[in-house]
Amino acid sequence: MIRIVSDVHGAAAALERVARNAGPLLVLGDLINFIDYRDNSGIVSDVAGRDFVNRIVDLRSHGDYPAARRLWRDYREGREEELRELYAVAIRAAYANVCESLRGVEAYVTYGNVDNPEVMRELLPEGVRFVEAGVVNLEGLRVGIVGGGVPTINSPGEISDAVMSERLATIGPVDILCTHVAPAVAPLSTDVIGGRQKGSPAVLSYIERHQPGYHYFGDIHQPQAVSWRLGNTLSQNVGYFRATGRVVVHRER
Repeated sequence: MIRIVSDVHGAAAALERVARNAGPLLVLGDLINFIDYRDNSGIVSDVAGRDFVNRIVDLRSHGDYPAARRLWRDYREGREEELRELYAVAIRAAYANVCESLRGVEAYVTYGNVDNPEVMRELLPEGVRFVEAGVVNLEGLRVGIVGGGVPTINSPGEISDAVMSERLATIGPVDILCTHVAPAVAPLSTDVIGGRQKGSPAVLSYIERHQPGYHYFGDIHQPQAVSWRLGNTLSQNVGYFRATGRVVVHRER
């Protein structure tokens, strides 16, 4: 039984609860929580204050990303080093907490757009496998895992579509494809909060070319559609784990 989650965003207790159940666990990125758009909590709120985050979220929710970036820039100006240190401490603490939830578990972890891959890799417990791009054999199936998020806010976990294409090329045909990002299919890649599309043309191209039986992904918290048929491939959003606390269990058709 292969179990899959994505977008943990700091939900360490819920992750520990499901991680102890039987079967390998795939974690498809975004382990820490910068901003929870439901209540504006998270690392940014802890460092910069709730009022600042409320303004950022309001701008992003209305699709005004340029104004949100200007607000970030004005806030950081002259305080870059101080804020860098504050965020570095908070990020390490957040990873230490959520990664500890996987200790002793057969887990395979990749990263999403908000993640810092190097810090994540350093703090994952011994025995948990970090996968940037590779294939693991689980229950007789070739499972391809490719990390990285669509460029949006210039975070360490973001990669270009060209890099995504290169990583996908290294894994070859698989039975199951797992990515953090959605394919460039509007209903799958559009978050209804803000209406912004974050799909990957490279992931869509891979699916069209190789037609894996299944594709699992995360990233889109409030999608227009949670699953879509792409030829012979069933592409499915495994959900916003921080909000649902639920695991998707892979079952062969």
